[in-house]
Amino acid sequence: MRSTRIGVRIRTGDVPAAFAEIADFGRFPALADDVREVTVDESGSDWVVNFRRGLMRWHEEETVDAAALRIEFDQTEGDFAEFHGSWQLTPVLGGAVVMFDITYDFGIESMAGLMDPIAERVIKRVVCSVLSGLFGDVTVTEGGEALADLNPGRAA
Repeated sequence: MRSTRIGVRIRTGDVPAAFAEIADFGRFPALADDVREVTVDESGSDWVVNFRRGLMRWHEEETVDAAALRIEFDQTEGDFAEFHGSWQLTPVLGGAVVMFDITYDFGIESMAGLMDPIAERVIKRVVCSVLSGLFGDVTVTEGGEALADLNPGRAA
């Protein structure tokens, strides 16, 4: 099992509105090349994401707490043995810091050394792509090591 985190500073004059934009997962395929499809319905969302030379698929349930600026998600079925995490916005002067935390396990211990770092990079790249697509230039404040070869100013 692997846990990872990325913190990204966004510019916004309206943090609650920014939170609502992030919570609109159905927009993610238009914002991040690695996200092929997100279908949102009353039970949660179905995801299809590029992974290596194939696709990862899962269904997750989300708990959205607009007052706390927090989204928690848990996979209910899919390609991971375990997959859960959260988005948390914290207002700062001129914007917000978005913390994305995730814990995942593919359930194949012998492949963890190969698959986990690839998954971490894809996950962090998606987060940065979505946030830069929504808010323009972003700054990675924590956890950007997996993205070192990308433009550090935008991080995606």
